[in-house]
Amino acid sequence: MFISRTIDDFTTRFGLMFRAMRYKNYRLFVGGQSLSLIGTWIQMVAVTWLVYKMTNSAFILGVVGFSGQLPLFIIAPFAGVIADRWDKKRILLITQSMALVQALILSILVFTKVVLIWHLIALSIFLGIINAFDMPIRQAFVVDMLDNKKQDLGNAIALNSSMVNGARLIGPSIAGILIATVGDGWCFTINCLSYLAVIISLLRMEIIIIPKIKSQSQVITQLKQGFSYTFGFKPIKYLILLLALVSLIGTPMTLLAPVFAKDFLHGNASTFGFLMSAYGSGALIGAIYLLNKKNVLGLGKLIAFAVMVFGAGMIAFSLSRALWLSIIIMMFSGMGMMLHVASTNTLLQTIADENKRGRVMSFYAMAFSGMSPFGSLIGGGLAGLIGAPITLVIGGAGCIIGVAFYFRKLPSLRPYVRPIYERMGILPEVATSVEKASEIRI
Repeated sequence: MFISRTIDDFTTRFGLMFRAMRYKNYRLFVGGQSLSLIGTWIQMVAVTWLVYKMTNSAFILGVVGFSGQLPLFIIAPFAGVIADRWDKKRILLITQSMALVQALILSILVFTKVVLIWHLIALSIFLGIINAFDMPIRQAFVVDMLDNKKQDLGNAIALNSSMVNGARLIGPSIAGILIATVGDGWCFTINCLSYLAVIISLLRMEIIIIPKIKSQSQVITQLKQGFSYTFGFKPIKYLILLLALVSLIGTPMTLLAPVFAKDFLHGNASTFGFLMSAYGSGALIGAIYLLNKKNVLGLGKLIAFAVMVFGAGMIAFSLSRALWLSIIIMMFSGMGMMLHVASTNTLLQTIADENKRGRVMSFYAMAFSGMSPFGSLIGGGLAGLIGAPITLVIGGAGCIIGVAFYFRKLPSLRPYVRPIYERMGILPEVATSVEKASEIRI
């Protein structure tokens, strides 16, 4: 009986962890995206290592990172309007096909040995433009894949984070081996082929389209409405502002990893791959934790804890000169960053109005990825002036100060989200009881 009860408990928990997989469209997404994300991480590591190998410059690393992510900061808000107006699946098919072309061009340039730094910068800008449309639309597309049922949204986002960070765990290791054995070109070729998996999965999806009210508003007008809503509703505003801060000053953690791998840990491409894999494994642990959460309650406090761990990790990593210790620190840092990003994503999509979700997620994309180019440029510039270790110390301290301010604001945000949770059935309607209302967590 004990064994039977244990098996039933395990089955129940296993089903809870993967409940978003009961939707056919989401299963297709997981299958295609899992392969594509590994290819994406392989290419990211290969580009970073190739740039540093060609230039031996932390500043140029920052320039390449800046050029690849700046388009998202400029274009993402317009992509959010598009997500609220047009067919998201069709747009994603276009963006994924264009990303395949970008990887193919990069592969050809490397194999023919004509690749130059300006090629890498130009192709980074090209991919940045693609991602500027792809990222916010893909985030808003998650609910569509769940047949527009928000109760499993948190689990779907946690599963997606698990995929991203599982790929972050596997991809850099593969990239390190490929670079050391057969060269950079194969990294880009593998990424090119991996996009086919996503394109096929999108073509096989059958999405339930909810008719939208045709808006006569101009794109600029809808953009202004999205901005007013996002930064006028305090819970969304503070979540996005904290994410923007951490993305801005936390970017050097991974940007400068090849500098630490080569100059301070006296390693090579494999060492860099180990560090990035450790970061990914920590993020995967965080994602598994989120998979076991039944709902969004408590995510607000979890965000504060996660940012504190990440900030402390930046400072500790800057001081470490032992590979084993750096790997452990990277694991905790990856866990902190993932818990922050995924929890913020879940809360935003849960509390945002349905007809503004695309625009809210476009500002999420701006905060998460759009601030990174500025972080890359600032981080690379500071590392060149004052050194990589001090740059990370400054970033870590900034994260800790920012999350302290957010934590002070947290109690005042609860009254805003309580009616939303009640309407969705996450909380019973207990607003008449002051004592019970004070127990509500976000």
